[in-house]
Amino acid sequence: MSNQKILNIDSLSLQELDTDADLIPLMTPEDEEEMNREVLPADLPILPLRNMVLFPGVVIPITAGRDKSIKLINEANASGKIIGVVAQKDEKVEEPTASDIHKIGTVARILRVLKMPDGNTTVIIQGKKRFEIDEVTAEEPYLRATVKEVNEDRPEKDDAEFNTIIDSIKELAIQIIKESPNIPTEATFAIKNIESDSFLVNFVSSNMSLTVKEKQELLAEGSLKNRALETLRHMNLELQKLELKNDIQSKVRFDLDQQQREYFLHQQMKTIQEELGGVSHDQEIEEMRKKGKAKKWNAKTKEHFDKEVSKLQRMNPQAAEYGIQRNYLELMLDLPWNEFSKDKFDLKRAEKILHRDHFGLEDVKKRIIEYLAVLKLRNDMKSPILCLYGPPGVGKTSIGKSVAEALGREYIRISLGGLRDEAEIRGHRKTYIGAMPGRIIQSIKKAGTSNPVFVLDEIDKLSVGPSGDPSSALLEVLDPEQNSEFYDNFLELGYDLSKVMFIATSNNMATIQPALRDRMEIINMTGYTIEEKVEIAKRHLLPKQLKEHGLTDKDLSIGKKQMEKIVTGYTRESGVRGLEKQIAKMVRHTAKCIAMEEEYNHKATEADVIEVLGSPRMERDKYENNEVAGVVTGLAWTSVGGDILFIESLLSKGKGALTMTGNLGNVMKESATIALEYIKANAELLGISPEVISNYNVHIHVPEGATPKDGPSAGIAMLTSLVSSFTQKRVKKNLAMTGEITLRGRVLPVGGIKEKILAAKRAGIKEIILCDENRRDIEEIKQEYLQGLTFHYVSEMQEVVKHAITDQKVKNAKTL
Repeated sequence: MSNQKILNIDSLSLQELDTDADLIPLMTPEDEEEMNREVLPADLPILPLRNMVLFPGVVIPITAGRDKSIKLINEANASGKIIGVVAQKDEKVEEPTASDIHKIGTVARILRVLKMPDGNTTVIIQGKKRFEIDEVTAEEPYLRATVKEVNEDRPEKDDAEFNTIIDSIKELAIQIIKESPNIPTEATFAIKNIESDSFLVNFVSSNMSLTVKEKQELLAEGSLKNRALETLRHMNLELQKLELKNDIQSKVRFDLDQQQREYFLHQQMKTIQEELGGVSHDQEIEEMRKKGKAKKWNAKTKEHFDKEVSKLQRMNPQAAEYGIQRNYLELMLDLPWNEFSKDKFDLKRAEKILHRDHFGLEDVKKRIIEYLAVLKLRNDMKSPILCLYGPPGVGKTSIGKSVAEALGREYIRISLGGLRDEAEIRGHRKTYIGAMPGRIIQSIKKAGTSNPVFVLDEIDKLSVGPSGDPSSALLEVLDPEQNSEFYDNFLELGYDLSKVMFIATSNNMATIQPALRDRMEIINMTGYTIEEKVEIAKRHLLPKQLKEHGLTDKDLSIGKKQMEKIVTGYTRESGVRGLEKQIAKMVRHTAKCIAMEEEYNHKATEADVIEVLGSPRMERDKYENNEVAGVVTGLAWTSVGGDILFIESLLSKGKGALTMTGNLGNVMKESATIALEYIKANAELLGISPEVISNYNVHIHVPEGATPKDGPSAGIAMLTSLVSSFTQKRVKKNLAMTGEITLRGRVLPVGGIKEKILAAKRAGIKEIILCDENRRDIEEIKQEYLQGLTFHYVSEMQEVVKHAITDQKVKNAKTL
C-alpha cells in the first residue's frame, strides 16, 4: 500500500487531472481487501479536522496550521504513519477536546508531508477503515484515544437492488460532471474505472457538495446499501440544483449578451452615421419635433403628432415597427396641413387661358368662369365637384390643366381606370407590412398645397374587386359636406379636402354608381364639328407634332382644304386623337424626306395627303343615293360620338313574316316590330294594300353586322324604310332622321342630338327629321353648327311619312 500511487484530490470537489502527476486516485478490489485485513491499533493519535470528513479509501490533502496538529503529524510520520482522523462538531473551536469531536472517524495513513513556503505543513493522507472512539486517553501534546473497529454490513454480490443503485450512482456522477463547470470532463474516466462498490460510494460521498454534518451521517451509516441509497438521494438533489443553476445562468447570460450586442451594434451604427454625415436617431426625433412646431395644424393633430413622436422615442431602433412609425411621422410632416396657394381671380386672364388651350367647349369654359366669379365674391366657398362627360379625345383631361393654370393652383391627375382596390383610395392600415397612404393623400403630399386642381380621370372605369369597391370609397372624397374630414386608414386622422377642386372625367355615365353620380355636377362635352377639328389641327395638333419631331412650321404646312380632307377622309370620331395620329404620319413623312435629302412639297397638297395616308377609308360615312327602295339614313349615338347608319328593308314572297339581321339588340328589334304592326294597322291610310303585307315576308337589315346596335332612336327610320319598300317609292334625297315610335303612332324624343347632327353634317345630309320635343336641344346648339341643315319637327308617324316619302317610284321598282 505504501508504494501505491494516488492523486491529490481536493476535499470538496474533484480537481483537474494532471497527466504528469506521480499519484493516481483509483483503488482496486484487491487493495480494498488488503486494507480491510489490516489490524486496527488499540491506541491512536487523533487529528481533528475543521471542515471535512475522510472516507475509507479516499485520498485528501490537509493543511495543518495548529501547533498540536503539526506536532502530531511530524511524530506519526516519523513512526508508524498511522493516525485517527475525526471531524469537529464546530469548526470554530480552536482547541478541540473530547466533547468537540465526533465519535466515528477514519483510520488514515500518511502518504506524504510537504513543507509549504508560507510555513504551513500540508499532509496527504489516505483513509483506511472506520473506527469508533472508545475513550480519550490524553489531550496533550495532542489528542490520543483508544479505538475500536466499526463493522460494515455489506450486501450479497448478487443483490440486484444494490447493483442497480451502484449503476445509478455511476450514471448520476457522470451527469453531474457534465453539468458542473468546475469539474473537468476527464473525471468521467475515473468514475467509469472504479471497480470497488464501497470505494465508489465513499469516493462520490467525499466529493459531493455536502455539509460536514451530512457527510458525517453518511460515514456513520453501518449499512453499505443504505449509505449508497442516501448518497444517491444527495446526488439527485445536487444534479437538480446544478441543472437549475445552469438554466438560470444561461438565461441571464443570453439576456446580457443580447443587450450588450444590440448596444454595441447601435453605438457602431451611430458612429458610422455620424462619420458619413448622417444623423443619429435622437437627432432625427429632435428634428421631427422642430418641424412639427412649424406646421399649421390644429390642436388635435398637434397632440396626436406629439404622442406618436414619443412612441417612436420609446421604440428600439432595430425593431421592425420603428421604420413604420418613422414613415408615418414623415408623412404627417410632409402633408401641407392648412397650407393653401393663393387663387388668382383675374377672370379675363382665366378666360384667355381657356380659349388659348381649347377651341370650342363653350359650356365648359362658361361654367368654370362662373365658378371663378362666385369664388371671387365668396372666398370661403367650398369647391364644387365637376364631371366632364363626353366621348374620348375631346379634351376632358387637358382642360383640368388649363383650369389649374387659370386659378394659379397646383395640378394633380390620377387615373382611376381599372382601379379595383378600395385601399388605393383610403390607404392601408399602417400595421400591415408595406402599408401606404391612399392615392388621394399621396397626391396632396406631392402637390404641397391643400387646394390643388385634382383631376380624377376615367371615373366611369372603376371596377369592383375582392378588395372592396373604390367607387364607394370616393363617395366621401367627392361630397363637399363630408370631405372636410376625409379619413385615410394610414393617416388615421381626418384631412380637409373641401378646398380641393375635383374635376372628374367620364365617357359613360351609365357605369357610374348612382350615389357617386349624384354628388357631381355633370357638364356634357360633345364632339367637334369638321370646322372645329380643322381649327384645332391648325392651332394645336400640327405645331405640337412638328415640335415633337424636331421640325418647324417652315418645314411643313397643311392648308385648310387639305386638313379638311384628312378630317373627313381618314377619321371618324368625336374627338381629335385619330386626327392627331394622321397629322403625325404627315410630319414623319416630311422628317424622312429631310433626313434623306429627298424632294417634297413644303405645302402639302391633296395628292400628298393621299400618297402618305393612302386612299380615304371613311367614305362610307357619306350619304348614299335614294335609287333603291327601303334604304333610309338613320342617326346614331356611339361612345366615340355621333354616326350615321343605313336601315335597309327588302320584300320577298311569303306569308308576312319579319326577319331582322345586323346584330341588333332587343330594343331595336322591338322598334322594327312596332313599325311593321303600325303599318299593318294603318295600311290604307299609308296607301299600302293589306294583301301585299300578308303575301310578302319582310327582312330588315342594318349594315356593319359585326357592330352591336341597340336603342329606340331608329324607330322612325325603320318605319320609313318599310313604307318605302311596300310602296316602292323613293325616300327624300339627303335626308336623315332619328326618333322613337309607339303603337299609337306617336314620335318620342331621343338623346345625343348634337353628336347626331355633327355626324349628319359629316355625311353631307341636308335635312333632318326630329321629334318636336327635341326642338329645345336644337335651340341650345350654336348656330354655326346648324348652318346648311333644315329641320322637320314631327310628333306623329304620318308626318314622318309625309316628309320622308316622295311620289317618285324607285329605279327598277317591283310590281307588288
